[in-house]
Amino acid sequence: MAFKIMSLTDAAAERITEIIEDSGKPVIGVRVGVKNAGCAGMAYTLDYVNEPVPGDDHIEEKGAHVFIEPKATLFLLGTVMDFEESVLSSGFTFRNPNQTGECGCGESVQLKPADLKALAEARAGA
Repeated sequence: MAFKIMSLTDAAAERITEIIEDSGKPVIGVRVGVKNAGCAGMAYTLDYVNEPVPGDDHIEEKGAHVFIEPKATLFLLGTVMDFEESVLSSGFTFRNPNQTGECGCGESVQLKPADLKALAEARAGA
């Protein structure tokens, strides 16, 4: 079985599918990345994808297509993307084993690159 950089919950896959259907544009998926931002250092980014960008990783899960920027790959290994709704807000969330902290306002996170040796050992034991 091929290793996936990221996985999606049912709620995330359903929301991505809804976004694509409601966009009114020729959208094929979403692109996840990271950028320098905020007081904690980094923030997740999400954009529409009209056509695949060369070099992006691609996952297709539960009918949803997610493309991952190359510079974000090491920061996202093992991440679970979810979509959560509450009375006051809704949005995509990321359960990321590479996250070491976050700012108090929730706008940015601290990320470290994945430990590839530990990842390889974990996969070998699985």
